[in-house]
Amino acid sequence: MQALKFYPILKEKVWGGKKLKTVLNKSSDSDKIGESWELSGLPGNISVVSEGEFKGQTLNHLISKYKDVLVGKRVFEKYGENFPLLIKFIDAADDLSVQVHPNDETAQKLYGQNGKNELWYIMDSDRNSELILGLNKTLNTEEFRNSINRNTLTENLNTVKIKKGDVYFIPAGRIHAIKKGVLLAEIQQASDMTYRIYDWNRKGLDGKYRKLHIDEACKVAELKTKKSYLTKYSEKINTFVQCVSNQYFSVNLLKFNTEIVKNYSETDSFIIFICTKGSFRLMYSKNEIKVSFGETVLLPAVIKKIKLIPDKESELLEVFI
Repeated sequence: MQALKFYPILKEKVWGGKKLKTVLNKSSDSDKIGESWELSGLPGNISVVSEGEFKGQTLNHLISKYKDVLVGKRVFEKYGENFPLLIKFIDAADDLSVQVHPNDETAQKLYGQNGKNELWYIMDSDRNSELILGLNKTLNTEEFRNSINRNTLTENLNTVKIKKGDVYFIPAGRIHAIKKGVLLAEIQQASDMTYRIYDWNRKGLDGKYRKLHIDEACKVAELKTKKSYLTKYSEKINTFVQCVSNQYFSVNLLKFNTEIVKNYSETDSFIIFICTKGSFRLMYSKNEIKVSFGETVLLPAVIKKIKLIPDKESELLEVFI
């Protein structure tokens, strides 16, 4: 097998902007592109290989054909032919809706789907950009519901100042929203389950107000406050630094300006590289693939020994199960 790149799946959003085109070089005629789905096996949004021997083939077809050779034995035993992650870039030219996601137990019981735990890596942001994470005071369920119904929820939302390089892990149940001026990479479970709580009293692209999911949100939302929501990691150069590792995904950050050799013999999983700065060459066996800023590449589990050679000081997120 070979390392795989895929065509991005671009999503118009009422809050979307131009940065996915102007900064990350995604091709689109729209000025309202909010999301670029880089790697997806979800029905209706299945990624298609963009170059090389497998060009034109879908991710799901390749998993069906190559199974654990592509995704890893342990991963295939757990998830079968369903790719377990969804990788996105998000450009918030305006505030996203305030929302919350159900966990696996709730989503499986009600919809037969995965829940959604996710991670945000801030790639860029305008001055004084913020995220909404959690509440600024603890509420009970009745108080939470009343604040939504009375249109006073914003008074109880916790805002966080951000900067480039920040990492935020958002477990299922945590109230959250990306505010305007933020460009980020999102790693999440393969799920499109979202309970929308508040949408800034605006209409969608179709001119209609988007549906809220108040009853559902009240059942799953985390209503206790936390002192900090930032995920801390070590600042090191030329070393893979762990950001998050849990049952859903592991995410490491590599900032590098020299050749990096990596052996994945002990890692029974596919590897995803997301280029968040600069560019690099990925070399394995006698093969080489160039990965530029804003690109994502999938390394099959069967490929174990690689080299990463930056063209200049570069940065990537390494993602695996």
